[in-house]
Amino acid sequence: MIEPSLDTIVHKVDSKYTLVVLAAKRAREILNGDSPLVDCKSNKPVTIALQELAKNRITFERTKSGIK
Repeated sequence: MIEPSLDTIVHKVDSKYTLVVLAAKRAREILNGDSPLVDCKSNKPVTIALQELAKNRITFERTKSGIK
């Protein structure tokens, strides 16, 4: 089972698609050497990114050309 639950995280963003883009973008940053913003049992970048979203450590801003 995915932890944190996607049902709880999807309410923090405006759509499921935004959630996917944010998690993927942050996971790439972690893979490229950024340090995680939360302590997580897992070492998988996507799981760490989802934990960061769940704990409000990362945010997003909707622009006309995409997500910042």
